[in-house]
Amino acid sequence: MHLYNAWLPPPVAEESKREKLAFAGIVQSVKESFNPDDPESVYASLKWVSVLDLFIKAKSELSLEDVSAMVEIGMKLFQISENKLHSQVRWGNLLVRLLNKYRKKLSLKVQWRPLYEILVHTHFSRNTGPEGWRLRQRHFETVISLVRSSRRFFPSGSALEIWSEFRSLMENPWHNASFEGAGFLRLFLPTNFENKDFFLREWVGICLDNWGSIPNCQFWNSQWASVTARVIKSYRFINWEDFTPVLFNIYLNMFEVPVANGSGSCPFSVDVPRNTIFLFANRTGIPSKAVAKSIVYLLKPGSLAQKHFDDLVNLLEQYYHPSNGGRWTYSLERFLFHLVNLFQKRLHQEQLSKDAGEKSELFITQVDKVSFVNTVLKLIDRGQYSKNEQLSETVSTATSILSYIEPSLVLPFLVSRFHMALETMTATHQLKSAVTSIAFAGRALFLNALSPLDVNSTSVNGPDPYADLLMVALSNALLGMDANDPPKTLATMQLIGSLFSSMSTLEDNMNGASVIPSIRFSEWLDEFLCRLFSLLQHLEPSGVLNEGIYSPASSGTFLVEDGPYYFCMLEIMLGRLSDSLYKQALKKISKFVATNILPGAIAEVGLLCCACIHSNPQEAVVQLVKPILESVMSSLKATPGTGFGSGATSKASSSSKVRGTLSPALETSIVYQLKVLSAAICYGGPVLLHYGKQFKEVIVSAFDSTSWKVNGAGDHVLRSLLGSLVHYYPMDQYKCVSSYSFATTLEEWIDAKDFSLDKPLKSPKWHVPTKEEIQFANELLKMHFENAMDDLLTICQTKIHSDAGEEKDHLKVMLLRVDSSLQGVLSCLPDFAPSYRNGMGNDASSVQFLIAGATGSCIGSSELRQKAADVIHETCTYLLKEKSDDSILFLLVIRIMDTLGNYGSAEYEEWSNHKQTWKLESTAIVEPPINFILSSHSKGKRRPRWAIIDKAYMHNTWRSSQSSYHLYRASGNIFPSDHLTLLMDDLLKLALHNYETVRGMATKCVLKMMKRWPSTISNCVLTLSENLRNPTSPENAVLGSCAILSSQTVLKRLMDIKALSSFLCGILFSSHHESLKAQKAITELFVKYNIHFSGVSRSFSRATGSHADGTDFTDLITEIGSMSFESSNLHWRYNLMANRVLLLLAMASRNDPNSSREVLSEIAGHFLKNLKSQLPQTRILAISALNTLLKESPYKLPEQSLNVSSELQRDAKSSLEGALTDIFQEEGFFNETLNSLSHVHIFTDADGVSSRGHHGITSLQSFADKSITRFYFDFSASWPRTPSWISLFGSDTFYSSFARIFKRLIQECGMPVLLELKSSLVDFADAKERSKQCVAAEAFAGVLHADVSGVLEAWDSWMEVKLKNIIHAPSLESIPEWAASIRYAVTGKGKSGTRVPHLRHQVIGCLMKPLPQIVATSVVAKRYTFLSAAFIEVSPPRMPELEIQMHYELVNELLSNMSHSSAQVRESVGVTLAILCSNLRLHATFGNGHLHNVGATCADLGVAESWDQFLVKRASGLVANIQNLNALESLVIPTGKISENGISDDHSKDDIKWMETLFHFMISSLKSGRSSVLLDVIVQLMFPVISLQETSNKDLSNLAKAAFELLKWRVFGEPHLRKAVLIILSLAEDPNWRTRSATLTFLRSFMYRHTFILTNVDKQQIWQTVEKLLTDNQVEVREHAAAVLAGLMKGGDEDVVDDFRRRAYGKANLLLNKRRLRSKVSAVPMASIHGSILALAACVLSVPYDMPSWLPDHVTLLARFVSEPSPLKSTVTKAIAEFRRTHADTWNIQKDSFTEEQLEVLADTSTSSSYFA
Repeated sequence: MHLYNAWLPPPVAEESKREKLAFAGIVQSVKESFNPDDPESVYASLKWVSVLDLFIKAKSELSLEDVSAMVEIGMKLFQISENKLHSQVRWGNLLVRLLNKYRKKLSLKVQWRPLYEILVHTHFSRNTGPEGWRLRQRHFETVISLVRSSRRFFPSGSALEIWSEFRSLMENPWHNASFEGAGFLRLFLPTNFENKDFFLREWVGICLDNWGSIPNCQFWNSQWASVTARVIKSYRFINWEDFTPVLFNIYLNMFEVPVANGSGSCPFSVDVPRNTIFLFANRTGIPSKAVAKSIVYLLKPGSLAQKHFDDLVNLLEQYYHPSNGGRWTYSLERFLFHLVNLFQKRLHQEQLSKDAGEKSELFITQVDKVSFVNTVLKLIDRGQYSKNEQLSETVSTATSILSYIEPSLVLPFLVSRFHMALETMTATHQLKSAVTSIAFAGRALFLNALSPLDVNSTSVNGPDPYADLLMVALSNALLGMDANDPPKTLATMQLIGSLFSSMSTLEDNMNGASVIPSIRFSEWLDEFLCRLFSLLQHLEPSGVLNEGIYSPASSGTFLVEDGPYYFCMLEIMLGRLSDSLYKQALKKISKFVATNILPGAIAEVGLLCCACIHSNPQEAVVQLVKPILESVMSSLKATPGTGFGSGATSKASSSSKVRGTLSPALETSIVYQLKVLSAAICYGGPVLLHYGKQFKEVIVSAFDSTSWKVNGAGDHVLRSLLGSLVHYYPMDQYKCVSSYSFATTLEEWIDAKDFSLDKPLKSPKWHVPTKEEIQFANELLKMHFENAMDDLLTICQTKIHSDAGEEKDHLKVMLLRVDSSLQGVLSCLPDFAPSYRNGMGNDASSVQFLIAGATGSCIGSSELRQKAADVIHETCTYLLKEKSDDSILFLLVIRIMDTLGNYGSAEYEEWSNHKQTWKLESTAIVEPPINFILSSHSKGKRRPRWAIIDKAYMHNTWRSSQSSYHLYRASGNIFPSDHLTLLMDDLLKLALHNYETVRGMATKCVLKMMKRWPSTISNCVLTLSENLRNPTSPENAVLGSCAILSSQTVLKRLMDIKALSSFLCGILFSSHHESLKAQKAITELFVKYNIHFSGVSRSFSRATGSHADGTDFTDLITEIGSMSFESSNLHWRYNLMANRVLLLLAMASRNDPNSSREVLSEIAGHFLKNLKSQLPQTRILAISALNTLLKESPYKLPEQSLNVSSELQRDAKSSLEGALTDIFQEEGFFNETLNSLSHVHIFTDADGVSSRGHHGITSLQSFADKSITRFYFDFSASWPRTPSWISLFGSDTFYSSFARIFKRLIQECGMPVLLELKSSLVDFADAKERSKQCVAAEAFAGVLHADVSGVLEAWDSWMEVKLKNIIHAPSLESIPEWAASIRYAVTGKGKSGTRVPHLRHQVIGCLMKPLPQIVATSVVAKRYTFLSAAFIEVSPPRMPELEIQMHYELVNELLSNMSHSSAQVRESVGVTLAILCSNLRLHATFGNGHLHNVGATCADLGVAESWDQFLVKRASGLVANIQNLNALESLVIPTGKISENGISDDHSKDDIKWMETLFHFMISSLKSGRSSVLLDVIVQLMFPVISLQETSNKDLSNLAKAAFELLKWRVFGEPHLRKAVLIILSLAEDPNWRTRSATLTFLRSFMYRHTFILTNVDKQQIWQTVEKLLTDNQVEVREHAAAVLAGLMKGGDEDVVDDFRRRAYGKANLLLNKRRLRSKVSAVPMASIHGSILALAACVLSVPYDMPSWLPDHVTLLARFVSEPSPLKSTVTKAIAEFRRTHADTWNIQKDSFTEEQLEVLADTSTSSSYFA
């Protein structure tokens, strides 16, 4: 049994034992309601889902057989409800909960393929159902969760099947299918015990190769990081040692942080389709959790992982510092959190295994634990005072968890940081963080101070530092309470609450066993209360008070609004005080309450009193409640009364006497006291009975008062009083029950998981109402509920008041009394008895028991509720007739109806509000399951007893709200009571009221009722739809109707044909409402209907004429169809809505075998006509519609059967063909259509730049129209299927959905379409306007890609000529569209794009044909652009011979054209070359060699075969020429312009152009993500890129810089890395100093990106090279080298760094001594001296925030060089200034590391004469 259930109030706990049987009965009912042969029976089973869910949430004890049976039925139901998305979502979510909860106990096998098929069928195929996108999104999330929960149950062999299935999708990394493949792999790959044989070392190697195939792509990294993390965690037997350097290198590069002043994000990351990112949720960007999981589970004794982890942290720690925040802070914060959390989980699992007697060499040892904690402390130290609130909170949480794991390291750190924060009071946010971290780790400090195992205790020779710290913290907490600093005040209160939660009692003499010996609690308490009272007196309410009936009991200052800390702290503290201290506190508090009236702190003072009474009702009621009662009573007696409170109706002043009023001061004082009283007595219980008479008097007098505010305060008192009498709530919740044996002053916390009935814990003491309490509550009800109802009836029936104002006041008070009585007793007043369909159903026992739950003891009777409903119905009718404009009365009536009709809803709201505060549950009251301080470990987290009682209390509140909520589901015979129906009718009237507030409240209330009783929805829909159709309906009726209809409650249940027809017609026939508000509401209602549409019921489309009322599917279609034509003169939006409904109905009926085909073909024809509509939105919708409806494609040729004669195709015919053919054969049809579609293409400016994709269309539309026209879930494989990165293509407005229509139309109806389309297409392609050319490009693309029989003949007869004309046409602005058109035409078919379209080779062949001799350069560039567009779509792994041949031919042509005179042509040559070369390379990696495949046909490959060697060789030759040219130019300039020197100059110009093309090639390969296969070439081309950063030719240098930026982000793998290092080393010795400097810039990024995979030899060589450059003869290079060294030292190898530091110090010291002697000054060259100083400066700047022991000496030595001449002096002053800046925060403490003399030397450097110093 779960602890929460064992700790329920005794009557409820007893009841809950029946739940096991109830569950078994429901499982049986589900079995009966479901018939495996009839998929429609799924609908009958849906009603049980929420009932089954109840048992999971109620944590009931269920038998495992029932759960297994349920899971099996659920899986069957899930699998047979194909196309029934709503039922799959419901059952799927339930299965996920069951599988997650019972995952370790169930033994079942789940097959993966059915789940995959459901996913693909619904979300990855063009079978777009009619369902709204919200439902589709929920469906996707459900299936994904279900797969994740089922993975552990996949049988053996699944991993191999899944890997084989998805690996093929990733063959071509430059196709979007590879992203989907990775997403599916991450989702499905199981890492359970059954599949362990699949994961071998070889697999890890393949996995890492695949990971590396797409660089710089966060989505890709996320998928693979997640897969590898799961494998690392599950299979420790794999030896990961060889892979750790590579893995850590990937992890380091995944955190996109700015390296060496670079940018913090990759300049060009690979483009992943939006849908793929959305579907395979990847919201965080960087998968911090996966990285942390991998690192934590890679740690093993003796493994290198810990060293790598140290290095990783050394590199990342600087980005945690407050001054280095940025976009990366979030991912680093998550990384820290997951590291600590997962490490704790791993230790916990290993501890449980050890307890079970397991042994393993892989368990973490003490040494590993210490080194892990030490490493993480570096991050904690940096991030502790971050300005990012989330990071500082995470740091406190991490500190708290680690303090239980390795207290000897963490607690001293915590102590020193806290003292430091107290000393540096300048930064107040530091104090808040420091206080929070003490609050979170308070318990660990206590345990350590008192633990018997405390080895390093210093009790012999001085006080315990931890006890001392707690004393300082508690004393400082008193200073922290400040009304002007809310964050600090709340942190302080959290600290006090946290510390006292650990202590068992607070008293002064604890016989020396005190936790904090140095503190006297009586003095502390006095001081605390003084501070608290002062705080309360200075509080200001945060918002303007809305006085009146709704003003809450709270005044809402930050103490109450901003978190639960204030009340918790008071409860805990008052609960833990010893008797004497409690009396001391109570005395002070009662004096304070009696002497102060604080209207600004009502809630705060009320809660203070409440906490006192909760802790000790006997004492506190006398001291607090009694004085307030007496004071209020005397005040009220002296004020005038109305007699409304006592129920003396007939005698109520019927003569209109002038009534007295209260003075504002007296009113304020009475209201304050009453509200404080109401808050105070919440937990009073039986003690309040002694003052029953006074309470009655006070309440009556308050309702009698002439002030409405006083009436309202009386309402609060009555409500609280009733609640405290009849409800269940825990008493003594905050008293300590069990403490540790070794330290009685510490409370032992409880682990809820480790609970069993054999070793029961002491359960809480509940307030269970006594007979006297129930009797008193009944008296109060009689006085204020029954009497008030009688009075109401009298007023409404006999109209006793002549004065309308007086009548209103009387009604208000009566309603208020009824309302507060109901609010007080809530669900203790029994619910209405439901009615039964077959007469008065088999007595009450027939009501099935589901779960136990009760708010309190039963009081009153169901008849009383029924009487109230009748009276309120009368009152409502009277008010509507007589006082229809009085909103306050209506609001009161609605509140009463809500409480009457929605039984249990108030409890549910209380629970859900409370749940929000649990989310804020602080780490301060959680002790992790592993505790190495006491070496006691538990199953789950431990919490203080009071927190668990709180959860049990709320669990009971939730149960009471649910216990009878689902009754109607349990039996089909139960219907709402007639009284409830009356209330609903009244509420529906009020929901259409004039006043918005009344409408809003009534709507909320009626929807709650509908949700509980769905049978009432259908009638409401009929009534409300009529309001929309009715031309005479006022605006408020329309707005009210729309508000109810647009709720999910109604939209989800629009299933039967009558309601749905009425709903749709209501919307579509409502165009006569003229007000803008009404139109807006109707449009929004329609949009919501689209979003939440869940299909129509199965009987819908069959219902032809079968209904008695004649509603018929075909009639409905005809009626709506007639509206959707333009001739109907409707507003365009209504035309659009009618079309959309038509489409939804067509799609919904399409899956039904019985639906009529004629209707469908009629609808398809209708949308085809709409393509030429004058209304732009209708056209756009028609495009969506046709893409969905044209499905059958009978004319499409089977694969590779180009020559099949068209006769063979005639047997199949599309059901839509006839209708469509008639339409498109009309005269001029395609001409009009293309013309109207061309209007959709909008060009935003003269350059013809348009917005991309749908944005062109959507710039026309408002949000509401967009929602109607667009299918949100447009098929995820939307075109293009390869990443777009080529800037040459420009921004096109090519809409693939338009192209798809023409393609589908031809496949549906064959060649007649093409014959009709030909002339219009040719005309439009030759048109001048760009928009017409766009449409022609789309239509042409669709035709070329259609693959129907007869298309080859058409190609030969006219298409080829047309394409040639397009290539040769001189027009420029439509190039992007034609490029996209060609790209579409050659796009591969099938999921991975591997099937070749029939016309691909013809199209490419046409493009390959050489151009005529004389032709504009723009045409040359255009042809190459078209070719690059075509070859980007080729699938390299499976290229046929013909395509390989084409590749080689074109490479030859491009290589000979690299020095072309036009820059545009050079760019397109570079881009095309990158595509072709990468295609050939990828093809070769699939075991396809070049020559033997190409065969003898192309024996003469020319240069193309060795293109790589050709490029590298030529490039290295040209670098020298270009550099020499530079040198020459710099010599030539002074003598003026010299005449052209013939050939050589032309050659040099050609060289520069060739080099530009090469850089374009390189930039393209790096941008496109294709560089992985070209790395050998790219490495060798680093030489020209770095060498040519600065040349006289600006264009060349700009390209070199662009390539340089991209290169800095590229990581080189093993065979290429060594080559890269050699090239860099040679460049560092280049004679040109600018090249040396550029090399240094590159080195910083290069070293960072390759930290883990560079060999030690390489690192040493690089280090020596940079060190050598410290003495370079160029001053810029020297300074740059120093900056690089400072960076390298941060994450470098410790031995190398120490060695360098020692040498730098030694050299500088020697130099200084020589300078002092002044003898050998001239012998030392300047560069060498500067180098020594720079080496020293590099050491100083390599530790920006810390103060290691060597730093003072180094800094002082550096300062001694301040008197040297420039540039030495400026180096010294800059370095010292930077040192001062970075150490300013903590200088007060850090300066103690320096001697007096050293500080003097430093001081001398700051008194500089320089203006800027």
